[in-house]
Amino acid sequence: MFRRVLLPLDGSQLAEAALPVARRIAQAFHARLLLLHVIERKAPTTIHGETHLTEVAAAEAYLQERATTMREQQIETDIHVHTVPLGDVARSIADHAEEERADLIILCTHGPAGWRDLVAGGIAQQALQLGTVPLLLVHATGPGQEAAEFRPEDILAPLDGSAAAEAALPPAAALARAFQARLHLVRVVATAGTLAGKRAPATTLLPSATRLLLEVEHDEADKYLDGIAQRLRADGVTVTTEVRRGDTTAQLSADDTEHQFGLIVITTHGRAGLPARLSGSVVARFVGKTTAPMLLIRRVDKE
Repeated sequence: MFRRVLLPLDGSQLAEAALPVARRIAQAFHARLLLLHVIERKAPTTIHGETHLTEVAAAEAYLQERATTMREQQIETDIHVHTVPLGDVARSIADHAEEERADLIILCTHGPAGWRDLVAGGIAQQALQLGTVPLLLVHATGPGQEAAEFRPEDILAPLDGSAAAEAALPPAAALARAFQARLHLVRVVATAGTLAGKRAPATTLLPSATRLLLEVEHDEADKYLDGIAQRLRADGVTVTTEVRRGDTTAQLSADDTEHQFGLIVITTHGRAGLPARLSGSVVARFVGKTTAPMLLIRRVDKE
């Protein structure tokens, strides 16, 4: 599933919170790791309160030191410094992922505001929007704090009943097998009070019929998840399922709080900035409410 992993680093301790995750995934999948640093045009002298790597020699020495540590742990590791200053770091990351045939990009966020900023139009979501390679977001630790070891025991995979959302299942199942984790499938069905869009007026006009329809949807969702779970169990994956009722983002957040997932795997259209907010993207809202690593799979809806 993951044979070539791209890890961009900016030289800060905060960004290095992604290193333990990259190490564990590389070990679990016998993957080759590529450490990347992009020299930015008109780069600031500091980043996250630390000296920013703006010189090629300093960047190469920094990446080589991290690569040596990885190699000592039997992880094949390459380094690359993009020496031509660029103003679009996200595009450079996406381009390098395609050129290097990476099948996973790992990026670190920088605190709660960072999560929201990334999904609202920052580097991570832009990189996903510009390319097709899955992107794993890792929550940064605070300055001076050691990054936690990546050992997910429970993995959340939200589904909505569509084939596009099921694109999250192969990587989620592969990760569950690799880390001997439980895979938790969840689908959220609205309540009469949380219906939105074109269905909302039915709550007032046809309240009894609406409640009955939502009960049918709940039963269908339960059967849907059970069918997927049976197939995954036949492939050796430990699976649990759950149908929740209410607002999708609120229910996913509550599920995450209750179970303390070590990883979330979810599909996204990859929209960035204002389009994401206007589309009501579940990922754009959910990502700001969790501290768990989140693997974003580019979603392709059929016309």
